[in-house]
Amino acid sequence: MSKKRILFLGETYRADAITWMNGLKEFGDFEILTWELQNSSKGIHRILRLLELTKAFLIIKNIAKKFNADMVIAERTTSYGFLAALSGIKPMAIAQQGITDLWPKYSLSYPIKKILQKYVFQKADLIHAWGNVIAEDIKKSGVEMTKVMTLPKGINLALFKFKDTSEDKLINAIVTRSLQPEYKHDVILKAFAIFKQNNIPFKLTVIGDGIELSNLKSLAKELAIDTDVDFVGRIENNSIPKFLLNSNFYISMPVTEGVSASLFEAMMCGCFPIVSDLPGNREWISQKVNGILVPSENEFKLADELLWAYNNLALRKKAISDNRKFVEEHANYEKNMRKIAQKYHDLINVKSISQ
Repeated sequence: MSKKRILFLGETYRADAITWMNGLKEFGDFEILTWELQNSSKGIHRILRLLELTKAFLIIKNIAKKFNADMVIAERTTSYGFLAALSGIKPMAIAQQGITDLWPKYSLSYPIKKILQKYVFQKADLIHAWGNVIAEDIKKSGVEMTKVMTLPKGINLALFKFKDTSEDKLINAIVTRSLQPEYKHDVILKAFAIFKQNNIPFKLTVIGDGIELSNLKSLAKELAIDTDVDFVGRIENNSIPKFLLNSNFYISMPVTEGVSASLFEAMMCGCFPIVSDLPGNREWISQKVNGILVPSENEFKLADELLWAYNNLALRKKAISDNRKFVEEHANYEKNMRKIAQKYHDLINVKSISQ
């Protein structure tokens, strides 16, 4: 029997997308073809992207026909999800990537995005919510919840080993989020500048790339911490564990959050998490039990809480042990992706029977 074929619409360079596709290939025996927009939504490229969008769904329909796609899946309800809905390919699974895809809330495009999302929710056969907090947001839109699957993709437990670095004498922190404005790396740098001013030794590793890279390097130099900060750049997801295993703190300060695979990876490897106090993080982190929640734009609070955690070794040792067990139970990539893959096969089979 030939493999079932899935057309994936989304940004294939993203770690989340790679995890999703690889899981379907490995545990669902799917063949996957990808398509994505070629122009960025930033700056002058935005106009080219809009022009590209006007003919995108026709291109997608043509690709799907040639590929003989059994199903289409797409990330983000208001962009690739909308294109999937327009294409008419069935069955269709879409994923709301964050706590909301209607972002930023007060932008001029917000009302339009809301209309697009409603249309996509109506057309979708399956809607992925990678966590309960996302499912609750979807529910507010009046979606029939029987077609919502609440389950994180998870992480590869075999890849992300564990190492107890809690007794290291140095604050050795790591950040693994994309260098975009909403992730507030500047706040993190300013918090570590406070350590520098108070002669508290540290090392900060920043993994990732993005439009803020040059600004952040300049800020690190301005704050006189450039020799203490290592900007590694974008690396393969398989290379991240070795950096996590050499760190004792994981820092993430975004202004919005859904379900963060980066957080799971850090918890799995033994990093104590200090993250933004947002609903998406509260689902996994209990304050000063297995991590610390901090307002996303307060470098002084971040510095205070990081130092507090460093000085509370017993709490950190218990937290990192409990966190690993939690991820093993709730974010097992193989177990979760098998469930997702089976759901796709079920949808395809129902389509075949009804034809």
